[in-house]
Amino acid sequence: MEVARCKEGITLYQRKYTLDLLQQSRHFACKSTSTPMEYNTKLQADSGEPLPAISYAVDCLSQFRTTPTKPHQQAAFKILRYLKTSPTQGLFFPSNNTTVLKGYSNSDWGAFLDTRRSITSWCFFLGSALISWKSKKHITVSRSSTEA
Repeated sequence: MEVARCKEGITLYQRKYTLDLLQQSRHFACKSTSTPMEYNTKLQADSGEPLPAISYAVDCLSQFRTTPTKPHQQAAFKILRYLKTSPTQGLFFPSNNTTVLKGYSNSDWGAFLDTRRSITSWCFFLGSALISWKSKKHITVSRSSTEA
């Protein structure tokens, strides 16, 4: 974790880790992309030919770590290309922040094609600073969007 301080506030980022990840995965010279994953990407456990063991840095792909396939690898490579766009992007905590607490939530009903489980996500901001976030896959299958 790296910390950059200035009179406007503090930024936390992982530049060295990101650059090391790109170097180790041989994606340092890859073309960058503006998004980490296509919004409509839906991966399944058996969506392609099996690949050797791959370690994914993103929770969305980690559920397929026991049997990764070519589409999973392509999704991971897209994430690496996204990381290349801004290795110094991080969390910014402004020095003139307000104490207004804001929260947002979202639910994706039946998001996982293999299990039909839903995902619930939330995040909280103190002023403009992100202070907490979570995304969780439900343990049961929801029968409606309201239940999700």
